[in-house]
Amino acid sequence: MTYREFWSHYLSVHSHSSTRRLHFIGTALAFTFPVLAVATSNWWLLLGAPICGYGFAWAGHFFIEKNEPAAFSSPLWSLISDFRMFFLWCCGRLEPELVRTGVK
Repeated sequence: MTYREFWSHYLSVHSHSSTRRLHFIGTALAFTFPVLAVATSNWWLLLGAPICGYGFAWAGHFFIEKNEPAAFSSPLWSLISDFRMFFLWCCGRLEPELVRTGVK
């Protein structure tokens, strides 16, 4: 599978806006914890990044989408795609991408 094919699959398993919202919250917190760790010199805070990042995302998959997180089959491409989805959403470009890939 090419990354382009994976990206379309990734978006298809994030079809509910509530799932994408949970991903956004988790990813934002995953970016926040390292900053807090550096600012406070409390390196234990680094544990919050993967816990929040994956915790919020997996909750969306298990309880809303009722599917398996893409990270289970393709961890690296899934992480890249999560960041891509996050930044597309931040820039207001996620909706056209969802339409382009047939998710909306």
